[in-house]
Amino acid sequence: MAEPIPPITLPPARNPQQEGEWLRLALLGWLDYEFIPEQVNQQIAERVAQIFIRQRMEGENDLGSLVMAIVTEMESFDFSESFFSEFAVANAVSDLLLDSLGIDHCCGQ
Repeated sequence: MAEPIPPITLPPARNPQQEGEWLRLALLGWLDYEFIPEQVNQQIAERVAQIFIRQRMEGENDLGSLVMAIVTEMESFDFSESFFSEFAVANAVSDLLLDSLGIDHCCGQ
């Protein structure tokens, strides 16, 4: 039986606003690249950054918990003008954060 991948913890937030701005720009770039640039992509990236900043200011450092918070809070976002969903967006955030930490998406190493 395979060993579970241990939780991934982000370093404590030193500047949540700056982290959120980085995430907003990185996610917007990903959204625009994955399909086509659309106005709704800016709204998605802005909302996700707000959620992320608030979570980090509240002391959340666990990547899994951050992703779940994004999924949960983005359920109320109107994705009808987008080709994405809250799950695709949260997974993209996870990948972007893993990349920033130099961690392989596949195996958590």
